[in-house]
Amino acid sequence: MTTIHTTATNIATSTAIAATTVARRNRRHFLGLLAAGTGLALAAPHLALARAATERRFVFIIQRGAANGLETLIPYADPGYARLRGAIAIAVDTAAATRLDGMFALHPSLAETGRLYAQGQALFVHAVASPYSDRSHFDGQNVLETGGSAPYQVKDGWLNRLVAQLPHREEAIAFAPTVPMALRGPAEVASYAPSSLPQASDDLLLRVARLYEGDAQLHALWTSAMDTRSVVMDGGNNRPRMDGASLGKLAAGFLARQDGPRIAMIETGGWDTHSAQNNRLATQLKNLDALIAALHDGLGDAWSQTVVLVATEFGRTAAANGTGGTDHGTGAVAMLMGGAVQGGRVLADWPGLQPGQLLENRDLKPTTSVDALIASAAGECFGIDPQRLARNLFPQGHALPGGAPARSLQPLLRA
Repeated sequence: MTTIHTTATNIATSTAIAATTVARRNRRHFLGLLAAGTGLALAAPHLALARAATERRFVFIIQRGAANGLETLIPYADPGYARLRGAIAIAVDTAAATRLDGMFALHPSLAETGRLYAQGQALFVHAVASPYSDRSHFDGQNVLETGGSAPYQVKDGWLNRLVAQLPHREEAIAFAPTVPMALRGPAEVASYAPSSLPQASDDLLLRVARLYEGDAQLHALWTSAMDTRSVVMDGGNNRPRMDGASLGKLAAGFLARQDGPRIAMIETGGWDTHSAQNNRLATQLKNLDALIAALHDGLGDAWSQTVVLVATEFGRTAAANGTGGTDHGTGAVAMLMGGAVQGGRVLADWPGLQPGQLLENRDLKPTTSVDALIASAAGECFGIDPQRLARNLFPQGHALPGGAPARSLQPLLRA
């Protein structure tokens, strides 16, 4: 793993050093050095990228904290929902929720995602889970990201193994102090570490720009780095913007490039809603919705070649607790979005919320393996047989908590 630490005060020096090695480095390596030197390292500490020689793009968005699937995709037609959730249940008839079919409605904060669904570019999979069942965030995220059947059993991530399966693999990049577990492994990964030093001043950046005005190659690279910096910086405060829309725009800027990465991982946090769930979840989903919308808008024509997978480590209890929230559960919701997705569908072998239908009398019972969903979506995206890919990404199988058989998945993407 390569880690780049570049401060604002030595930007000109680091750029000059990089210029002497430009013949030995590809254009993106060099642009990365420039961007790190301008403070881009601080701009997106939750974004990880990998590159592949294909027009297809695959984006994995992880929801850290156990996102609440029963309010993200509301099973309003199941009478058990209102009974179990009580005062925090979303009344679909009075809320601005989007009815997707006769069973499910989409949370009101996911307006842009709902529009993608109406355009056939989003689908949802309810009652999904990894093999993990003990309800610890750290352990659950490790199982989700490594593709193992138990915590810390597998030492690399399924997304890194996916990079290794592609015929023209290149390095992965993480805009984070450490690379997310899903991207760790033998495939080369570089990391931009945030600097605690001040951002470069506008005067210094202008001086460096003038320094390279006479060099066609360096001037073009510098201009590109400054364009990227402008995407993520708040001009008034000279600080990086970290909202969902800015992060989505940044990722799209890299992914849309013809010579850019083709695999991305974006981390989102704050999904643990033990209390005050309704307001907190609405804010979280609105931010996710803005991130998806920014990816859609920023990718332009490349959106038609894109698959975005959203998943969490596990769901939440079916019943509300005493503090206006829910506790750690099992079954959750996963989302697939993108122009390449055969959307406008909800895939759910619905287990029900009535007494006797819950897992351990407390959780939504999972019926779909998130590992199988990942293998199917990624395999179809990159033209790899999903069953063969599943054996490479998840060699320990697709067991579900509670021993329920996992449903088979129909084609997810457009032919």
